[in-house]
Amino acid sequence: MRVTLISPDRSVYDGEATAVQVPAFDGLVGILPGHAPFVALLGEGEVTVNHGGGVGRYDVAGGFVQVAADVVRVVAERADETIKEGV
Repeated sequence: MRVTLISPDRSVYDGEATAVQVPAFDGLVGILPGHAPFVALLGEGEVTVNHGGGVGRYDVAGGFVQVAADVVRVVAERADETIKEGV
């Protein structure tokens, strides 16, 4: 499935993924290929994108997530790549 993660100032991630986990306003949402159409408000937390090259982790806050036709769009008020110490 195609995943895009954007914030007001830049595109943070744009590529293929096998799974995505998003912090919706009322809890975590797991998204796999073939997911039903879906729209939810984003909360604050970490978006996890599993792709062929590993796992991308991004801190987000505010905005929304939309799933339609195997495309996941995450539009965040704030989005930054998570830096893991010692990994």
